[in-house]
Amino acid sequence: QVQLVESGGGLVQPGGSLRLSCAASGIIFSSYTMGWYRQAPGKQRDPVATIRAGGRTNYADSVKGRATIARDNAKNTVYLQMNSLKPEDTAVYYCYAGLPGTPLDYWGQGTQVTVSS
Repeated sequence: QVQLVESGGGLVQPGGSLRLSCAASGIIFSSYTMGWYRQAPGKQRDPVATIRAGGRTNYADSVKGRATIARDNAKNTVYLQMNSLKPEDTAVYYCYAGLPGTPLDYWGQGTQVTVSS
């Protein structure tokens, strides 16, 4: 059974930082592209950052320079460090795992991030 369990969300003041974690089980973690997506109320789910098995990363323009995605294959965990948070970063953040070249992909249940004073 595949599980992606996110943690680290919460209420943060504008300009603050947080680190999201996603612990994966039930997959060969090192083979998967991992990523973070977010969905604000009334909006579609959009990619924030992804990291391939080989370590190549991609970021949404809206978070470039403020976000860092990293993976620890020994711990089967992917992280998202976000700095200089803005109210528009408020959303539910979802962890994603996808095996390239296959239809296999999985989602976590999401963690709420609220940026507000």
